Amino acid sequence: MLGGEAGLRCGEIIALEQTDVDFTRGVIHVRCSEWEGHVTLPKGGRARQVNMTARLADTLRKQRHLRGDRILWRADGHPKVTQVLLNKRMSRIQRLAGLKVTGGIHILRHTFCSRLAMEGAPAEAIQELAGHQNLSTTQRYMHLSPAAKSAAIRMLEGTKQEAQNGDGLETMKISSP
Repeated sequence: MLGGEAGLRCGEIIALEQTDVDFTRGVIHVRCSEWEGHVTLPKGGRARQVNMTARLADTLRKQRHLRGDRILWRADGHPKVTQVLLNKRMSRIQRLAGLKVTGGIHILRHTFCSRLAMEGAPAEAIQELAGHQNLSTTQRYMHLSPAAKSAAIRMLEGTKQEAQNGDGLETMKISSP
């Protein structure tokens, strides 16, 4: 859910601490990332805030623990969650769902950006939420479904229908200067 509903990168998910989750304001503070055991700033060198969905906030509340600072904790009690472990779990989930195993945990960022785009979120908002420095990067993440493309074309039909008068004839709206 941290990838699919908040757009966090794998290293950001691993490094996320309980103090980074602000339930009062409904945001996650993405302050650091862990990669191969090294904790640094998130990719791009800057922290960001991501608003939580109600479902994500509820899940994080239910998963709170006293084992340590990090949000994720292994079931065997070991505090170290790694990219390899997350990717293995993602592959297992994809197989159980009957899906093609691709992309590891990172595919959830594409899901996050695509879902926002299909719901009509402005590209600049998606860029900020995903922590991309360039809009062109965000656009590579925003995959539209065939249904979303069809809905976009139907918008043109909606405009035409509104321009018709009661007898089905099109009318022109002329505004005076």
